[in-house]
Amino acid sequence: MQTLSQVLKASNAPVALQDVLTTTTNTCIDICKALHKGSLAGILGVAGNENVQGEEQKKLDVISNDMLKSDLMSCPAVRAVASEEEDDIVPANTNGEYLIAFDPLDGSSNIDINAMVGTIFSIYHDQGEKPATEADFLKPGTEQAAAGYVLYGPSCMLVLSTGQGVKMFTLDPEKNEFVETQESVTVDKDTQEFAINMSNQRFWSESMQGYVNDLVAGKDGARDKNFNMRWVAAMVGDVHRILCRGGIFMYPWDSKDPTKPGKLRLMYEANPMAMLVEQAGGKAHTHTQRILDIQPEGIHQRVPVILGAANEVDKCLSY
Repeated sequence: MQTLSQVLKASNAPVALQDVLTTTTNTCIDICKALHKGSLAGILGVAGNENVQGEEQKKLDVISNDMLKSDLMSCPAVRAVASEEEDDIVPANTNGEYLIAFDPLDGSSNIDINAMVGTIFSIYHDQGEKPATEADFLKPGTEQAAAGYVLYGPSCMLVLSTGQGVKMFTLDPEKNEFVETQESVTVDKDTQEFAINMSNQRFWSESMQGYVNDLVAGKDGARDKNFNMRWVAAMVGDVHRILCRGGIFMYPWDSKDPTKPGKLRLMYEANPMAMLVEQAGGKAHTHTQRILDIQPEGIHQRVPVILGAANEVDKCLSY
């Protein structure tokens, strides 16, 4: 079995990109260690602040964000970073070649119940002679140089794409490094499993309600087959399940706050997950267009998300 560094070298990824990925994943290993200490390290609970999203920050949200920001800004290959927990982008090294956007701790509401959380990241190539600005980050997802996430589950796993398919790695805690455990990840085109927050059903559009009602009706309904529903309450966990055994994940628009076009953030949640799912043979859309084709308007832009098994995504969109 090959280590992450060996896989990156064999893929002929640019050295600067390898440095960014190594820095990111090494920091995630440190975040994993902090998570495992839990209340012993006094890291659980709320920090007493709200982030730019208006969401209550957990202590580990702040800790993981600070760890990633500090380590990445010290990496010469990083030009700037953007985070869910930062109001604005943070310029790093003017001569750096890469921009990285990340959700430092996706699913942080799960921290205090010891449930699944993870770190999601998206990397773009970008060189310039002046300090980076937010405008430099506003590239469609098709231009991502790499995307991935680290899942802090029973085993700590890294799922990564540099545009040549999707690979899975598992952290070897004795060697303190990620080891490749699945060389090529694929998502079946059909599925009988879906993930959605059913408590929001009354706020969805009529078409989305009709689609999910048909899933729930199973063999007694229009779909003529039974479906199972799963919901982790962390995108990283729900997408990981799809990459492991198939399915469809949906976080559609809802009318609870009509001013918001969606719940999930395009730059550091939807785009990296869309790249991974497409590289594994699946599809990723809003209700109107392919996610990776969206021209971003801001680093914290929100979008509806429908991703997973290609045929099931098409079926959902047909509604």
